[in-house]
Amino acid sequence: MRPVLDGVEDLAGRPVPHLPVEDLLRELAPQVLDALVRRYGHFDTVENAVQEALIAAADHWPRDGVPENPQGWLITVASRRLTDLLRREQARMRREDTVARWALPEQWRAPPADRAPPDADDTLILLFLCCHPALSPASQIGGRSTYVRR
Repeated sequence: MRPVLDGVEDLAGRPVPHLPVEDLLRELAPQVLDALVRRYGHFDTVENAVQEALIAAADHWPRDGVPENPQGWLITVASRRLTDLLRREQARMRREDTVARWALPEQWRAPPADRAPPDADDTLILLFLCCHPALSPASQIGGRSTYVRR
């Protein structure tokens, strides 16, 4: 059997007829969503907060009774949930920004002397290899001309 609400009034102060909790929540959800979207703007986040407030109401109201102002109760709970959601999102973004600024351990120290850094240009190394004194003059000239043709 569904719980029945007595003595509940709408915003205009008119008594609401005996409504089960689910019907009252179905009636109040768009009004609460509208009020919070007008106040805060973030439609998607407000929608999530209102859904959480509706779940809380569906859990508490049948057990504890419907508050005198159910719409005000839903707006208050949804506002608090929205604040929690926005704070959680801001904290997540701060953590992600902090982690993105961290330097990796490979970036803390200079590259080994026997290895070139990954973004190094090896043009100078190739030029010195072409002019190495161990090469014969003909090889040095051929290497330089091959290098120049590239």
